[in-house]
Amino acid sequence: MERREAWRVSNPGRTAEDEARMTDDEAIRRCQDGDREAFRHLVERYKNPLYGTAYLMTGNAAHAEEHVQEAFLSAWRGIRTFRRGRPAKPWLMRILVNTVISQQRKRQLTVVPIDESLLPGATPGPHAEAEAAENRDAVRAALARLSPEHRQVVVLRYFAELTVPQVARSTGVREGTVKSRLHRALRQMRELLEQSGVMEVAGNGA
Repeated sequence: MERREAWRVSNPGRTAEDEARMTDDEAIRRCQDGDREAFRHLVERYKNPLYGTAYLMTGNAAHAEEHVQEAFLSAWRGIRTFRRGRPAKPWLMRILVNTVISQQRKRQLTVVPIDESLLPGATPGPHAEAEAAENRDAVRAALARLSPEHRQVVVLRYFAELTVPQVARSTGVREGTVKSRLHRALRQMRELLEQSGVMEVAGNGA
């Protein structure tokens, strides 16, 4: 339990206002100097997007939580190698993606969920709940049929809201490869959604 909770740090002497004022670069500098308490800034700022991404990739809340914990633990262990001045989010996402992929290979999990934001104009009211549920099922099914590489870039680009360059850094591939995968993934999803009678997925991934 101690290992899994290693990233859950606290600092009674630091107020929430102090945490809010701290920048990522300052937090990373302090962490690289051995200040474990400064790591709380990164945890609090990025735990939700990391969890959401892990959940979309696994479809399992418990596994997603575990992956986030492992990702933060790995980030703390490797914090001294981080090049300051770069954004922290793509770095953390890359650690998370590698963690999820590694555990998926062990568990052979099926990835099926997707965020509703991928549905264009997806703001159904009570009168459209049944249709919205049907659409979500269609999108989940379409996402599940993508290759792991294509599914990965779709989740990072449209749920984690990373830019194409950030997705490239997070996945360790070139920007051109990211764009190509996004284009192919969205085209495949569009075809599958059209077959299901769902509106096309907007965007070309650029």
